[in-house]
Amino acid sequence: MEKITKKNSQHIMVLGVGCLLFSDEGFGIRVIEKLQELYEFPDNVSIVDGGVLGINLLGVISEADQLIVVDVIRNKKAAGSLYHLEGDAIPERIRAKNSLHQIDFIEALTLCQALDKVPETVIVGVEPEDIDTLSIDLTPVIQTKIDPVINMVLAELDRLKVSYQKRSN
Repeated sequence: MEKITKKNSQHIMVLGVGCLLFSDEGFGIRVIEKLQELYEFPDNVSIVDGGVLGINLLGVISEADQLIVVDVIRNKKAAGSLYHLEGDAIPERIRAKNSLHQIDFIEALTLCQALDKVPETVIVGVEPEDIDTLSIDLTPVIQTKIDPVINMVLAELDRLKVSYQKRSN
């Protein structure tokens, strides 16, 4: 497989957050796992499983120039609804914090301001059906949203002019 050349010098991070132990709460991690399995990215792109590290992600996310976060987003719409948040929509959305990892993640992003290194951030995700049941399996409706959200991540990478390629099996 040929090496992808680095055409964009910005550090771009795709960060999946969530907890694999609570059904749909693990969605962001499942998207990251499949993205790593299917695609190869240049050196300036990091694909990161952030789990529930929250505030501990401060050092990691402060290294990014561009940050694409994948997570479940509770917004009182139908389970499986897709979301793309950026700019002013992120602070609005975050006022209704839904889980401990979201609280810590947003605090980490806010603390980046103190370091004077706030990455341009986009959050993509899905309305969960169940984040309370102890299960390592996504609900069927949310399982079907992995590929559409991967396409949303790839669209963001395209917008940032990132060259990536599908892995050969």
